[in-house]
Amino acid sequence: MRNLVPSAIKVSTLEPAYNEKISDSTSSNYVHESIVAAAFDVDRGLIFAASEDAQFGVRIWRTSCDPCEWNPPVLCGSFSSIDPKVLSLRVIGESAQLILVTRSGDTVTWQLDESGELISGPDIVGSVDSGILCVEWSPDDTLLVMITGDENLILMTSTFDVLSEAPLHTEDFGEDAPINVGWGAKETQFHGSIGRAHLKPSPQSQTQTPEDPNDDGLPRVSWRGDGAYFVVSSLARQTPQSGKGRVLRVYSNEARLQSTAEIVAGLEPSLSWRPSGNLIASTQKEIRTGPSDTQRTGKHGVVFFERNGLPHGGFNLRGDDRDSRIKHLAWSSDSNVLAVHIERAHGDVVQLWTTGNYHWYLKQEISAPLSTHFTSINWHPELNMRLLFTSPLQIIQHDFAWETCAGANDTGCVGVIDGQKILLTPFRTQNIPPPMSSHQLQLTNTPTDESRGDLFLSQVPPHISLSQSHDLLAAVWQEGHIMIWALQTRIKPGGGAAMNPILIWSANVPELYYCRQVLVSPRMMTDEHRTISTAILGSDVSGNDRIVIYDFEHVTLPLKSISATRSRTISLQQKNGRLVPHEVPGHLTWQAPDGSIFQVHREEESYSQICSFTEYCPLSQRVDAQLFVGLSTGGKVYIAIPNAESTSLASNVNSFTIASGFVIFTTTSHDVQFAPLESVVAILTSGQGNGDENQTGELASQAWQKRRVERGSRIVTAVPSTMSLVLQMPRGNLETINPRPMVMEVVKSDLDAGLWRKAFMACRKHRIDFSIIVEHNQEVFMASIPAFVEQIEDVDYINLFLTSVGRSQLPAEVISRVCDSVRQDLEDRDLTKYVNSILTAYVVKSPPDHEAGLALLLRLRGVNPSLVEEAVKYIIFLVDADRLFDTALGMYDFSLVLMVAQHAQKDPREYLPFLRELRALPQYYQHFKIDDHLKRRAKALRSLSLADTHQLHDEALVIWQGTDKYMDVLGIYGAWLFDRHEYHQAATVFVEASDARRAMISYERALQWQELFELCLKEQLDGDEITEIAYRIADELFSKKRFGESARVLLDYAKDVRQAIHSLAQGNEFAEARRIITLHAKPELIDELLLPCALDCRAQIGDDINEMREQLRKQVARLTELRIKKVEEPDAFYNFDDPTLHNVDVMTDVSMAPTTFTRYTVAPSATSKASKRSSKTKRKMERKLGSGRKGTVDEEEYILKSVTKLVERCAATQGEIKKLLPHLLQLSQAHREEGVALQLEFAYLQSELRAAIEDIWKKPDEPTPVDSWATRMQEKAKEQLVEPLQRVPRPEMSISEWSLKLLQPKLTG
Repeated sequence: MRNLVPSAIKVSTLEPAYNEKISDSTSSNYVHESIVAAAFDVDRGLIFAASEDAQFGVRIWRTSCDPCEWNPPVLCGSFSSIDPKVLSLRVIGESAQLILVTRSGDTVTWQLDESGELISGPDIVGSVDSGILCVEWSPDDTLLVMITGDENLILMTSTFDVLSEAPLHTEDFGEDAPINVGWGAKETQFHGSIGRAHLKPSPQSQTQTPEDPNDDGLPRVSWRGDGAYFVVSSLARQTPQSGKGRVLRVYSNEARLQSTAEIVAGLEPSLSWRPSGNLIASTQKEIRTGPSDTQRTGKHGVVFFERNGLPHGGFNLRGDDRDSRIKHLAWSSDSNVLAVHIERAHGDVVQLWTTGNYHWYLKQEISAPLSTHFTSINWHPELNMRLLFTSPLQIIQHDFAWETCAGANDTGCVGVIDGQKILLTPFRTQNIPPPMSSHQLQLTNTPTDESRGDLFLSQVPPHISLSQSHDLLAAVWQEGHIMIWALQTRIKPGGGAAMNPILIWSANVPELYYCRQVLVSPRMMTDEHRTISTAILGSDVSGNDRIVIYDFEHVTLPLKSISATRSRTISLQQKNGRLVPHEVPGHLTWQAPDGSIFQVHREEESYSQICSFTEYCPLSQRVDAQLFVGLSTGGKVYIAIPNAESTSLASNVNSFTIASGFVIFTTTSHDVQFAPLESVVAILTSGQGNGDENQTGELASQAWQKRRVERGSRIVTAVPSTMSLVLQMPRGNLETINPRPMVMEVVKSDLDAGLWRKAFMACRKHRIDFSIIVEHNQEVFMASIPAFVEQIEDVDYINLFLTSVGRSQLPAEVISRVCDSVRQDLEDRDLTKYVNSILTAYVVKSPPDHEAGLALLLRLRGVNPSLVEEAVKYIIFLVDADRLFDTALGMYDFSLVLMVAQHAQKDPREYLPFLRELRALPQYYQHFKIDDHLKRRAKALRSLSLADTHQLHDEALVIWQGTDKYMDVLGIYGAWLFDRHEYHQAATVFVEASDARRAMISYERALQWQELFELCLKEQLDGDEITEIAYRIADELFSKKRFGESARVLLDYAKDVRQAIHSLAQGNEFAEARRIITLHAKPELIDELLLPCALDCRAQIGDDINEMREQLRKQVARLTELRIKKVEEPDAFYNFDDPTLHNVDVMTDVSMAPTTFTRYTVAPSATSKASKRSSKTKRKMERKLGSGRKGTVDEEEYILKSVTKLVERCAATQGEIKKLLPHLLQLSQAHREEGVALQLEFAYLQSELRAAIEDIWKKPDEPTPVDSWATRMQEKAKEQLVEPLQRVPRPEMSISEWSLKLLQPKLTG
């Protein structure tokens, strides 16, 4: 729903100005020289034009592409020719050449320098004797198609090397010729004898296609945008069966014919291939060959073809074009706009057409100046909205921009230009998808400008504008005609038309040329009349912008025409600016092409700069007296205020609008963003952005709200009153959304105004959490709760509000405060009416007060039993029935319990026996049983001291802390811990309870001898008792093999050196024992204790070595046996099937589970059991799998793990030997000999163990199997098994030094 509006215009005239003396006659309007072709020089920003003159031949002119330069073209070259008919003018950027092709067959080139000057004379690089009928360059300027006078098609390179030459006319269809087998044709169907006769063609029915007298007979060529194909339109050769008609042929870029379209009656020469490649456009004229044979309903129409030559729809041109001719078609470089050049006797026009939602809109109609003709039209190859015209005396360049004509937010009206109609839709009341609309405003009665009769008045207004604040529409025509309508849009619901536009003012503006923009806004307004201000932007003769402002009084009640008119004219010194839309006439501003913004002073008829954008923004809007927002052609949104640097708000933006206090814009990343105006102004005033787009974008991502939208969505309009944002999708359909920021703004404004019900209904409709009503202004809401309840009134709505607040993220105290306040107000109003809401307030508060809700039911039970019954059902709906039953039980009211149980449909057999039992108990014990049942242990403990019964020791300690019973509770707690064998915890509790005796017993049981003897000394026990305790502790430590600690206790507290030496000797702590013997001067203990204990320790280690050696040899032998069987009989070992038995059917109907035994298993396999195994059975199975029983598949893995553990045991034994050997060396000769023997035994064990590890963890070589199907299947099955060597890692022997050099046999012998 966008309009294509003019944004800039440039006119370069061969003569200094318009000649007012030129009359409308053809003779007086004749000029010898005429510009016939033009070309863009993209690299240099220039326009080259070629003119034909019978005297001078062809002359080349140059002018700038800058729309702000209206200088006359500069003559830069010429070429003399007898027949100066120009076919093509092209600038080749790669070779810096200007190439001209003439009808006589000459191809002329000029060399260009960097500034665009012709640095060489004309160079004729080639000539065709038969002349050239048509020529067309490929889009990338690498190929050139020529059609010569003898109707040959030539394909050449940019250096004019011929790639292909072939006749234009051929009977061949092309490489893409379809295959027709006749399926579905009438000839293959049954029609009967009579019907089949009618299918035969008759000579009388064949008619010739009449020739078009307006067809010049010349071929046309058009390339596809990617340069892969081109199409040729030419007259087919006349045959006896048909006359001459145009035919389309599609060629590849190698000049190979691809397809040929059928001859279409009335097809005209104009031709243009859409750059996107999907359509080939041409035109067709109505052909009438009989009273009922009509090819098209319109006079002229645009038809489309596919690449295979098949028709693909089209549309009719509008207006009476009976005496006109379609001269040329041209697509914009982005394929969005189709330009149709219509040649008329009273002056040419170029129509610009766009499509949306399968409808073609006529957006612009540019008429030729001075009622002359356009000689050529060209789109800029890169700037897709720039169109170049040439007339005999002028080079005219138009720049266009897309603009959405959206009106006041109250109505949400949007206007769309479609030829002589303006399609109007008020989106506040109706959402009608295009191309339909609520109202079509017809412009058929547009008057001509009698005061300027030398100019032709186009039928399509180039710009329309809706007032930003009131229901007004203005339209302006290029020649200076303006109209204003009062739309009278119906906002209130009801029947009737959506609007009733009435023309209230129409005038001509003689002071302006090339009018391109109009703005309308009321200055003052009352119920009876209003002052309307209208600003029209156009140009003067020199091209500088000029603004004409009209002020007039408009009587609205009753509706009358204009009473008085005042006009002011402000002349500007720059060209191609843009008026900035605004709401208040005093805010009229004008934006220069460099982005500078000027305030227009109406009374003084002057202007002054107030701020500027970083770059020119064709789409802009003034929000208030300070803030300006603009969208550049590059997709950047800029914001500016006076006395501050402009800042880029976002990039990759394709549309924006201002509504509800937000700058709303959509991006190419498919989201819509909402930038609050306050934060936007803060960015400018605080200097946060400083023009840094990245920093501003980072701020936006952190603070601004976003919403994902469909790909390519654009904003049509925003309607704050309905909280809606209307988006248009790329295919043309509309989608209306209600973004949360817009909804929240309306809700907040309603809350500030005290419109509680309206805000509530908006939140309910758009699923906004009702907690916003509280959060917005908590104090105001709490003070306005009576007004809130009065406006809402409905019980269900109040329940919904309370429930939402109760589930919100508000603090618990705020929720409770709101619920209590609302509940209190409801109770004061009508307890009976709002009983459900009151119960809701009790239930949803934090924490919920179920008891208070049930107490309310008790209070109402005697007043209104039927109401209580419904209330009980409602509270059961809110709260879990079992939880409510327990709450009622905890209130000790059995009647309330029965009421809840009955309405909760609980089974009486579940609760009645329990209630009877409770009724039979005394009061206090009854309360105890209820609290105990509800697991309210602390409450029951306060009544009946249940600390020991239910182990509520923590609660008991908290309850009796600081009382005389605290020590008793600690004693009970410690005894309970002692009984649970938690001796350490019990000892701590006993110490806290000052019970030293039981604390010492607990320490003794915990073997915490340090704390024990500390406590004994603090309690000042006598020596005999301490000694007795020391012997007991030492014995326990000795039994736990804590020999060092046992010796320490005996030495420190029992003073028994002999027993301490004995404990150390038993623990192989001979070094410590010898130190203590020396310290206490007890040498006799060496002979009595150390010598025999050393020999006993040596004997024990020797037994361990022999045991490890025997275990190693047995396991190595068994492992060798298993591996031999695995190699000799792998199938039997892994329990594989025999392939020779595959054809024997011995399968039973009993499923056999896989067994964990091999073929050598002693126990048979068991069938699978369907029953579930208990956890105990599973643990038993796991122990059985890991037991490594002989014959199981796990035996090998079990042996490997046993060897690994043996290595670990050997390492531990090595440490013991290392501690013992020095003492065996020193004690006696006999001990030395035992040391030598022990060292040799362990060395041999290590050697044997190391060799076994090398042999066991060496991967055996597998024999090469015989290649057969059975062998391959067995190998595949074996791959699924994991070798035990891969599951059990190889152990590493300790390499630390443990032996003594002095005990080696060669040193001891």
